[in-house]
Amino acid sequence: MGADTTIDCDLLVVGGGINGAGIARDAAGRGLAVVLCEKDDLGAHTSSASSKLIHGGLRYLEYREFGLVRKALAERETLLRSAPHIMRPLRFVMPHVAGQRPAWLIRAGLFLYDRLAPRAFLPASSAIELAGHRAGAPLKPEFTRAFAYSDGWVDDARLVLLNALDAHEHGARVLTHAACDDVVRRGAHWEARIEHDGAPLTVRARGLVNAAGPWAARFAGRANREAPHRALRLIKGSHIVVPRLFEHGCAYLFQHEDGRVVFAIPYEEAFTLVGTTDVDFAGDPGAVAIGEGEIHYLCALANRYFKRQLAPGDVVWSYSGVRPLLEDDAGNPAAITRDYFLERDAGGAPLLSVFGGKITTYRKLAEEAVDWIAPLLGKMHTGAWTAHAVLPGGDLFGPQPDSRGVLEFDRWVASLQRRHAWLPKPLAARYARTYGTRMDILLGACQSLADLGLEVAPGLYEAELRYLMRHEWARSAADVLWRRTKLGLHLRPGVAGRIDAWMAAERSALAIV
Repeated sequence: MGADTTIDCDLLVVGGGINGAGIARDAAGRGLAVVLCEKDDLGAHTSSASSKLIHGGLRYLEYREFGLVRKALAERETLLRSAPHIMRPLRFVMPHVAGQRPAWLIRAGLFLYDRLAPRAFLPASSAIELAGHRAGAPLKPEFTRAFAYSDGWVDDARLVLLNALDAHEHGARVLTHAACDDVVRRGAHWEARIEHDGAPLTVRARGLVNAAGPWAARFAGRANREAPHRALRLIKGSHIVVPRLFEHGCAYLFQHEDGRVVFAIPYEEAFTLVGTTDVDFAGDPGAVAIGEGEIHYLCALANRYFKRQLAPGDVVWSYSGVRPLLEDDAGNPAAITRDYFLERDAGGAPLLSVFGGKITTYRKLAEEAVDWIAPLLGKMHTGAWTAHAVLPGGDLFGPQPDSRGVLEFDRWVASLQRRHAWLPKPLAARYARTYGTRMDILLGACQSLADLGLEVAPGLYEAELRYLMRHEWARSAADVLWRRTKLGLHLRPGVAGRIDAWMAAERSALAIV
């Protein structure tokens, strides 16, 4: 880009996390000219550091967050249908612990949880005897009773990516590694100064969305030249990944003596994901990392329930994110609301700032945001549309969301494996789970394993890397190994350098920026 490059658009969205990507997608689909800018990689911060759940938030009922739980529960099956390749239903088992939440209270909460929103295919909650249930085997014998309920699992980083990809395919311009250094309201438009890969870029937009996550309050103050009306409380949540603690496909919800709950979730076949913590955070959100105390906390909680005991040395990977939660009167970080607030400013060119929120409600948040800003920009050619649309790769059985994609996903994978019998079955299954129907774009004209090109790292061929660079904004081995895929968990240390070198050579050969 030249020194004087300027882009004119209807809407500039600052922040490439789940809320920013969701808003960009919704707005582009309604005919707005959209620019989405993210200072790092898409979903590089909070949005790829979640517990990876699509859930109503059972524990929020204790804090009387009935509206939030209802809104989230209504979204579960809508989201599962929209991208069955990166989401799936998940059954949760909550062992009953004497002296903590009484059984009658749990039963009442689950009764309400089952009925706050319609369910088309997720089974209702139930009580189970652990001695005769597969979920009982890994637990200590003192746990004899449990409750089971349904929610969903999601690949959070790919959810962000697919929203950005859908925005792009509806005409949005997606800029990664593009930091918005300054923004000024000039009457009927905003003028933003962006540094994109070290080069200056000016974006003139008639509307501005601040979806900067943990940086949203600071960005709002810069844009408005005053503090936002709602304060954010930054809370660090950390997770650990350990070798698989159980063989079955259920997840666990464990109660802690301090009143918190922690999940233990099957992860990447060979691992168990344990988290999360809730710790007040005051540092740089871009440099967040798990603390020793958090590791010991999560190990101790797992050890309270599982026969197989964990030590900090068993942790093969950990990740942390900073949640920008709405400040309220809650002293306990776990009790702070996970609902969102949209701060609207129509005093000139409109500004909408997103505070708070959770992955499960991102689509509804985006819809509400665009419902407000699109009419102010004179763009109401089409109304809300995302509730009845699939995300890229999710059209397993046609262009409309379909429960078959969720209920018959394994059958779809099996048919795909038969159609591409030359692919090793585990590789075909990974492609299917990661890319859905867009696997056809990845494979192109390939008819044999040799057609995929060099195996740059075990299970990672040139064809996939080219696809990720050309279609999914991948720039580095970290983008590929930890966000576009989770191959980083399965490969030996040292492969990242080989991947970075290959990608650098490919960029040079193809002039990919």
